[in-house]
Amino acid sequence: MNLAVPRLPRLGAGQPSFLALAIGASLLLHGVLLTLHFGFPEMSRVFQDKALEIVLVNSKSARRPSEAQALAQANLDGGGNVEDNRRAKSSLPASAQRKSGNELEQAQQRVQQLEMQQQKLQTRATSRKAIAPRPDSETQPRPTPVIRGRDLAENALAMARLEGEIAQNIDEYNKRPRKRNIGARVEEYRFAQYVEEWRQKIERVGTLNYPEEARGKLYGTLVLTVAIKSDGSIDKIEINRSSGHRILDDAARRIVQMSAPYAPFPPAIQRDTDILEITRAWNFVNGDSLQTAGSNR
Repeated sequence: MNLAVPRLPRLGAGQPSFLALAIGASLLLHGVLLTLHFGFPEMSRVFQDKALEIVLVNSKSARRPSEAQALAQANLDGGGNVEDNRRAKSSLPASAQRKSGNELEQAQQRVQQLEMQQQKLQTRATSRKAIAPRPDSETQPRPTPVIRGRDLAENALAMARLEGEIAQNIDEYNKRPRKRNIGARVEEYRFAQYVEEWRQKIERVGTLNYPEEARGKLYGTLVLTVAIKSDGSIDKIEINRSSGHRILDDAARRIVQMSAPYAPFPPAIQRDTDILEITRAWNFVNGDSLQTAGSNR
């Protein structure tokens, strides 16, 4: 079987070759492409033109700025107290740097402070003197305490209880009435005048009400303290030293009660005294009269 092979047409000597034309067109196209240059814009310039910083401002304006220099939570068209174009970097104080490695050391220091405060409070509350260690004893090294959360909580509770007791004692002390005792010496005129008027009233009432059982036969001296409130009423009556005769002691108490109420405290005494204690010697003398004198008990 014979296969016929097609034959390409032969070009004449004066006709151009097709391959030569293709090669020449390719060279021309590549030459044109090589003369072209493509350039990309600088990325930093693009971001500089488009990007805005985000800041926090502490004021705002009614109108929106035409050319914003930064992004913020509110519109602010200018501000400040200088003509220059400035912007505050930050209005907040610098944050303290913390290191996790110092937490144990800080906890130990806090425990030492709590122990020192607790010792001071205990010293003030109980007023106990610490016993000094013996000089000949050897100083033993103190073991390093193990810091635990439970120990810190117990120390805090103990300090709270102790502070509560101290506060309660101070509060009870503040609630106590302000007393002033007048004995043999009366230095201030404001007390001397009041005590003198009280003495005159006591001796007058006591002489008029001399005990019948003692008239003409019983005489003696006793020391008695009368506590008078600011309104002139009696707070208490106390015999500091007996006369040796119950009749005279009971008569002195009765005379104090019969003479009440006494004059209220003048403003000069009320300003710093709630109860005035007057201690005097009561003399039941011959002639069936009563005389009082200052006494130091």
